[in-house]
Amino acid sequence: METLNVALGARAYPIHIGRGLLGRVDLLLPYLRYPKVAVVTDTTVAPLFLHNFAASLREAGIEVVEIILPDGEQFKNWKTLNTIFDVLLEQHCERSTTLIALGGGVVGDMTGFAAACYQRGIPFIQIPTTLLAQVDSSVGGKTAINHPHGKNMIGAFCQPRLVLIDTDNLNTLPDRELRSGLAEVIKYGLIRDLPFLDWLETHLERLLAREPEALAYAICRSCQNKADIVVADEHEQGERALLNIGHTFGHAIETGMGYGEWLHGEAVAAGTLMAAELSCQLGWISAVDVLRVETLFKRAGLPVHGPAMGGERYLELMQHDKKVQGGKLHLVLLERIGKAVVSQLAGQNEIFRAIVARSIHV
Repeated sequence: METLNVALGARAYPIHIGRGLLGRVDLLLPYLRYPKVAVVTDTTVAPLFLHNFAASLREAGIEVVEIILPDGEQFKNWKTLNTIFDVLLEQHCERSTTLIALGGGVVGDMTGFAAACYQRGIPFIQIPTTLLAQVDSSVGGKTAINHPHGKNMIGAFCQPRLVLIDTDNLNTLPDRELRSGLAEVIKYGLIRDLPFLDWLETHLERLLAREPEALAYAICRSCQNKADIVVADEHEQGERALLNIGHTFGHAIETGMGYGEWLHGEAVAAGTLMAAELSCQLGWISAVDVLRVETLFKRAGLPVHGPAMGGERYLELMQHDKKVQGGKLHLVLLERIGKAVVSQLAGQNEIFRAIVARSIHV
């Protein structure tokens, strides 16, 4: 087991990464205020992991409330969030009850948001079961639900007490979900960790083959990058925004196509190529650099072109992005491969051209 630390002072927490950790109740017990937890999961994850996980908690004397949500990005909304609150109230859960998110990014986001809101704040633990959640959304305390006009527009910062990453959970992950998670892994290399990008280019096939050592290394390296950024900029006032490379374009894809049609990592991959295209237009990176990014995403089995929604529709949806300040869109772009910056230098026409260049034409 590897243990990383998110050094946020009194709110610091560990990230445990290893095989077989889901059965390690001893890792959870120090972070429970009271021997009662509510485990939030979904209809896909519950049949795989919930029974054994809940049984191990009960054997340790922990009262377990089970909350099973519908699976899918399209259910990341107020209605589903209220399902969590309904059960918490029906089961007389108190401020001392710990919420445990057992699932992917949607479950983690909604559980964290529920923890931030219920009785004005209760503790929660992240146990991510998808690669995307393990390397990104489970770390850092950003929680949210979607709105018809924009993804993750309603939420709160709420740090977990613990992140427990069992890499064995990835054995049951569908290939499409694994590839989606790789988009968030690749982003760390692009924005700040060039040696890691070099490593990914050499070892990508090992990740696709789910070799345990390669996956563990990629997850640890990604989480360390994420933890360093969160510690430097917890509430996304500066450096943390760099983690959103491709996300402004990608969120437009997810919203415009209907939540759940494109997986988050798929939309981010296409969006990252749009950001790379725009960076090239500005003269920051070369066409060869763009090809390097495209080649890696293609090898990962991820899309390098967005859907044919039309440039105007993309721009309309992007105006709802959280990085719009004073009506001006701030985008994460590549100053060079291995270094990203937040910039407002690109005009509407340049952004439009980058979108059209990286969209499917019909």
